[in-house]
Amino acid sequence: MLGAAIGFATFRKNREKDAEEEGKADGVVLTEIGYIKAGIDDIKRKQDRQDELYIKIAERLTAVEASAKQAHLRIDRLEGKI
Repeated sequence: MLGAAIGFATFRKNREKDAEEEGKADGVVLTEIGYIKAGIDDIKRKQDRQDELYIKIAERLTAVEASAKQAHLRIDRLEGKI
C-alpha cells in the first residue's frame, strides 16, 4: 500500500511538473507568435507607404508626360513658323 501511495505521489508531482513545463513552452510559443505578428504588421504598414509613394510617382509621371507633349506641340508650331 505504501508503495502505491509513493508511486501516486511521484506520478502527481511529475504530472504537475510536466504541466508547468508545457505552460512555459506554450508561453514562449505565444510570445514568438506575437513577435511574428508585430513584424508582419510593420511590413504591411511599410508596404502601404510604398503603395502610396508609387501612386504619387505615377501621377507625377503622367503630369510630366502631358507637359512634355504640350512642349513638343509648341516646339513643332515654332519650327513651322521658321
